[in-house]
Amino acid sequence: MQGMRGAPVRKPTLRIRLLGLVGRDRLISLASPLMLLLLWEALARTGIIDVRFFPAPTSIFATMVTLLKSGELWHHTMASLQRLALGSIIGGAPALFLGIIMGLSSPIRALVDPLIAATYPVPKSAILPLALLIFGLGEGSKIFMVAVGVFFPVAINATAGVLEINKIYLDVGRTFKASRWNTFRTIALPGALPFIMTGVRLGIGMGIVLIAIAEMIGAKSGLGYMIWSAWETFAVEQMYVGLFVIAIIGFIVTAILNEIEKILIPWRR
Repeated sequence: MQGMRGAPVRKPTLRIRLLGLVGRDRLISLASPLMLLLLWEALARTGIIDVRFFPAPTSIFATMVTLLKSGELWHHTMASLQRLALGSIIGGAPALFLGIIMGLSSPIRALVDPLIAATYPVPKSAILPLALLIFGLGEGSKIFMVAVGVFFPVAINATAGVLEINKIYLDVGRTFKASRWNTFRTIALPGALPFIMTGVRLGIGMGIVLIAIAEMIGAKSGLGYMIWSAWETFAVEQMYVGLFVIAIIGFIVTAILNEIEKILIPWRR
């Protein structure tokens, strides 16, 4: 087939098709929560759901704007984000190192794996009284809860990622007498990155849940504290604002980690 000037019309390349599919998927990802909010709004306006417990999204957003203007929402959000960031680093860094070492060394794996298998099923929220007993009501107990939530998914996934590496790469490293550090840096870490990124996403998601729980007890700031204090005063719209902000934080963190994964692991796309 030829165009108006006789030039052949080229079919779309595979890259253009892939970009189109990615754009379509992103559009669907943005449209799905908007459709849910529109449905919620319609049900609230028509009286099908009780607005005392499920206020319309427009009233929730109006309350959010008010809290933003007063600075209260920024204060609580920044407090939660700071605790989340510190806890993720404190829990994630040693978990990453330990997980890769466990994957490379069977004696260390035999030593540590039973401990992780025994402590991982313990509900993380049940550790909160112990954290309050040890660290008190200050920042330490909140950061500790996030660190615990991040540690296990990162460690378990890092170990699984190293164990999934083709043994021939490790054999090549031994053949060329690679040091332990070079094996860690050039073989184990890059090979386990897909699993590690999955563990980081799961860990930070768990950290967001735990920081909200920890802030409901013995805190004077944070989104969890805001939600709990709103419940005590039956300020339903303010309670939903806290829930919405936590959901937005989770969405943004996941989107950022997905973009980081595309840069670090381009072959996984």
